[in-house]
Amino acid sequence: MAGIPHMLWVPKGLKRIKGSARILFMAIEDLIVPVVLALVAGFILGYCYVSARISAIEERMRAELEAWKLEAAGEIRKDSVNRSRSTLKGKIAEQMAPILPGFGFSPADARFIGSPVDYIIFDGLTSVSDDRADEISIVFMDVKKGTGSLTRTQRLIRDAVERKAIAWKTLRIADE
Repeated sequence: MAGIPHMLWVPKGLKRIKGSARILFMAIEDLIVPVVLALVAGFILGYCYVSARISAIEERMRAELEAWKLEAAGEIRKDSVNRSRSTLKGKIAEQMAPILPGFGFSPADARFIGSPVDYIIFDGLTSVSDDRADEISIVFMDVKKGTGSLTRTQRLIRDAVERKAIAWKTLRIADE
């Protein structure tokens, strides 16, 4: 080929356009394979790039999560301790309620049961026991600290008392 400079060498699959421009081009059938290979290579490279980016983002997010866990752990512990203290103070307040100002009943008339309500108060019981009175009233009381609210069960008990859905039963156990 080096010895034939005046003739244009045409590789297999290339056609020669006649004329002074001597422009060469490939046949369509010969373009399909390189184009498909280029597309496949592009998809593979794109997949590798996206996978690498996703891995980098995941690693960064894991590092941020670990940093947040370390930072938040102290706050979570502090919040837990404060809630425990608040619960403990509430339980102490429940037990101490009869001797606190504003209780409104004789502490001797109050019976702590704790659940589902804190107290059943037999108002006037000590006066009846001392023969100073002939009647008592019964009060169900729950002690709440701060903005605490009644549980569903406590609300149902309150509603039953307000509807006067209360009864007296005596259980007799036979001697053996």
